[in-house]
Amino acid sequence: MGKYIIKRLAYMLVVLMILSFIMFLVYSIIPFDRAVAEADTYKQSLKNNPNAPQLYAAKIEQLRRELGTDQNVFVRYLGWIGLGPINGKYNGILQGNFGYSYEYNRPVTDVLVRPMQNTVFINIFATILGLGITIPLGILCATKRGSRLDTGVQVATIVGYSIPSFIIAIVFIWVFAIKLGWFPVSGMKTPGSNYTGLQELQDRLYYMALPLIAMTFASLGGMTRYTRAAMSEALSLDCIRTARAKGLRERVVVYSHAFRNALIPIITLVIGWFTGIFSGSIVIENIFGLNGVGRIYIESLSKKDFEVVLLLQMFYVILGLVGNLVVDLAYGLADPRVRVNK
Repeated sequence: MGKYIIKRLAYMLVVLMILSFIMFLVYSIIPFDRAVAEADTYKQSLKNNPNAPQLYAAKIEQLRRELGTDQNVFVRYLGWIGLGPINGKYNGILQGNFGYSYEYNRPVTDVLVRPMQNTVFINIFATILGLGITIPLGILCATKRGSRLDTGVQVATIVGYSIPSFIIAIVFIWVFAIKLGWFPVSGMKTPGSNYTGLQELQDRLYYMALPLIAMTFASLGGMTRYTRAAMSEALSLDCIRTARAKGLRERVVVYSHAFRNALIPIITLVIGWFTGIFSGSIVIENIFGLNGVGRIYIESLSKKDFEVVLLLQMFYVILGLVGNLVVDLAYGLADPRVRVNK
C-alpha cells in the first residue's frame, strides 16, 4: 500500500506539472499585458509633459522587467512555480508566494481565504444532504423495483437530471424567496447586522439555506439513479439469491451483502461528485450572491486578474487528482478483490 501511494503521488506530481504549464501557457497567450495596464495609471500624470511618450514607454519596460513578462513563457512559468529565478530571485509557489491580485491590491491567499471557507462550508453541507437522501432513496427504489414509488422517483429524477442547476436555482428563488418569502433572495447575512456567536451562525445558515436546497436538489436526480442502478445489479447476483435461500433477513441481505457489492460504483459516484461539486458551485454562488471562490473566479476572469484564476485552477486540478487517489484506495477497502498494493 505504501509503495502504491508513493507511485501515485509521483504520478500526480508529473500530471500537476504538465497541467499547470498548459494552464499558464493558455493565460500567457491571452492578448493582455499587465505592465501596460499598470502603466496606464502613470500615463495620467504625464498629460502636460512633452516627453510623455518616452516616459510612458520607459515605464512599461521597467514594469515588464519587474514583473518578469519580458522573459519567454517557459522562464516565466519556472518563476511562477518557484523553480527558476525572476530578476535574480526565487519567489514562486514553492517559496510560498501564490501570486498577487492587482484587482484587490493584496496577495492572492488573502483574497481567497474567506471565500474558500464559505465555499467549503456550503459544499460540505450539500454533500451531506445529498448523500443522506440519494443513497437511502436509491436503495429503496432498487428493493422495490417496478413499484409505484420506484416509477414516481424515476420520473422525478429524470426531470431533475434534465434541468440545469441554474434553472433550478432561479425557480427556487422565484418560489421560496419571492412568492412564499421564506428565504432571502441573495446575500450572506442580514444587511447592516453585527451578530456574534450563535446568532451570527443562525443568520448565516438562514441565508445559506436556499442555496443549499438548490444545490442538493440539482444533485438528486443523477445520484439517485446511479445508486439505484448499482443496487439493482447487485441484487441480481447469485450470491444474493444464495443469501436469501439460506433464510437471511431481507435487511441483512440488502445492507450487508448487496450494498457491499454495489459499493464500487457508488464510491466512484460519491467521491467524483464531491470533487466536482466545487466547480459546480460557481453557478450557484453567482446566482445567490455568495462570497465564495466561484464568484471570485468569475470576477477575476472578467477583470483579467489571472494570478487569482491560475491559483484557483490549480486548486481544482489538485482536488481532482486527490479525488482519483482516494477513489482507488477506497476500492481496496470496499472490495478485497481489488488490489492497490502494486
